[in-house]
Amino acid sequence: MESETLPVAAVQLQSQDDVAKNLAECARLVARAGSEGAKLVVLPENFAYFGADEGKRNAAEGVPDPNGPIQGALSEMAREAGAFLVAGGFPEASDDFTRPFNTALVFGPDGVLVGSYRKIHLFDVALQDGTILAESSGTTPGQSLLTFDIGRFRVGLSICYDLRFPELYRALVSRGANVLLVPAAFTVHTGKDHWHTLLRARAIESQAYVIAAAQWGKHPRGRTTYGHSLVVDPWGSVIAEASDRVSVVSASLDLEYLEQVRAAVPCLEHRRL
Repeated sequence: MESETLPVAAVQLQSQDDVAKNLAECARLVARAGSEGAKLVVLPENFAYFGADEGKRNAAEGVPDPNGPIQGALSEMAREAGAFLVAGGFPEASDDFTRPFNTALVFGPDGVLVGSYRKIHLFDVALQDGTILAESSGTTPGQSLLTFDIGRFRVGLSICYDLRFPELYRALVSRGANVLLVPAAFTVHTGKDHWHTLLRARAIESQAYVIAAAQWGKHPRGRTTYGHSLVVDPWGSVIAEASDRVSVVSASLDLEYLEQVRAAVPCLEHRRL
């Protein structure tokens, strides 16, 4: 019997503070990924809006809201591409108007919303280069995990700073996940030292494929992101990676290879804690 495979694509963006222009760019690149055969397409964090908190609050939509400009556009993108579309982090309205959720949306190939994941870990840091970021001041954290199935592939969601918390991925793997998604907007300062290492570590310890769609380049408010969207296989090898530009990177996930890795080093069966 042939191994089950899943063609995937990670979209690398340079989003700004103009929702309409950002969505148009997303539509262009999702269509390209679909035309190249991808059945799972991942957009990065802040795909629809990357700017000041005030603009983020104004762009926020309730979920589900098929009439929301962002959700309506995403639904159409998924349907036209004939693929599952994971939109990696956008402002979802919460009970606190000043602090929307940072939410990833999953649309099926029919354009119907499959589920949503609210970012759990928020990026509150004072970096050595002098950058101070306090995501929690304008964002409400989520509390629940999300997985969904594409054939025998079970996909688990996370967003950006979640990457530093391996217990989240262990929980997803315990729910059967063998594909892990990390839409992100990593800073250059942290990305150059930690991005590849952390993503490969999550793949190795989870014995899962990792798809990381990233923001790249310069954004409003002096933000600069690292890029290097990539796909890592269950052995920890990078099998696709974006260069320093807006682009789409593609790979094919192979279930037989994943099962071989898990059988050869059955560490998931050896867990004691």
